[in-house]
Amino acid sequence: MTTTEIVQKLWNLCNVLRDDGITYHQYVTELTYILFLKMAKETGAEKKIPKSYFDLTKEKVDFQERQAFTGIELVPDTHRLTLMNAMLHGIEGQILQADALSNNGKQFRDYDVILTNPPFGTKRGGERPTRDDLTYPTSNKQLNFLQTIYRALKNNGKARDAVVLPDNVLFADGDGQKIRADLMNKYDLHTILRLPTGIFYAQGVKTNVLFFTRGKTDKGNTKKVWVYDMRTNMPSFGKRNPLTIDHFTEFIAAYGKSPYGRSRRKDQGETGRFRCFTREQIAKRNDSLDISWLQDDSVRNGDDLGEPADIAEEILAQLDLATKEMQELTKLLGEAS
Repeated sequence: MTTTEIVQKLWNLCNVLRDDGITYHQYVTELTYILFLKMAKETGAEKKIPKSYFDLTKEKVDFQERQAFTGIELVPDTHRLTLMNAMLHGIEGQILQADALSNNGKQFRDYDVILTNPPFGTKRGGERPTRDDLTYPTSNKQLNFLQTIYRALKNNGKARDAVVLPDNVLFADGDGQKIRADLMNKYDLHTILRLPTGIFYAQGVKTNVLFFTRGKTDKGNTKKVWVYDMRTNMPSFGKRNPLTIDHFTEFIAAYGKSPYGRSRRKDQGETGRFRCFTREQIAKRNDSLDISWLQDDSVRNGDDLGEPADIAEEILAQLDLATKEMQELTKLLGEAS
């Protein structure tokens, strides 16, 4: 069968569906589904499709279409793109155009899994969130989002999250320390992945992935935190040297198969990338999670400093960040006086 014949056959099948009263969303979904099955058959991958793929009950289909995927987006253009993407995939869940850090965000709760990369920076130059259920409202946007995220998980002892956050969340004093302590009380913060530089936003922004699971109680759920340093003595990533899945091979092996971080793990010692720190050790550090131990070879010998353009970009990013923080401090001092 030629490509033209395959396409014509697909359209004929879709015409039948349309004539039977199938909606536009279902029409697109069925077209994609039929094309997927045809491609699977042609490539020999059909045998790999699990039987459960074909056995969704009406209730499960309704859940996937109307309840499984919900969200909130502040930026109008991004919200419109989100709605279009959801529509093309037959998703009819509620997606609001609103601020998650306002009271509109309070309705999004009881999630089983959250994977997110929230916005970085301050909220409108230092403004605090209008949401009234945050225990520690602050002008630090990512700290507010962290609270929003861990409040949104189901309180069932197994809901889990992976969130990308900048370094300052790991060591900020004041409310930052209180929020980290609250997180480690209510959740098992079992793993932190220190990401390489140059992969998020500007070169100067250093990021981490925090993995945590909801505890069955609100106290003492974090017993130890495993930290994987994928930053020190790693190449400088960017457009010319992109980060790929292959770079995560060692981390994936060290993390283990358990999504809850409960696989058997081994502390690799002072020369390794994967180490374990007890809750007591972290408490002595004022609950700082900005933990590193490897000697940075590039600092000692000047190797692997990156391209001059990248270095200049990182300097500018650091200066811009410092300027914004000074502006926020000036505003707070003005309010205090």
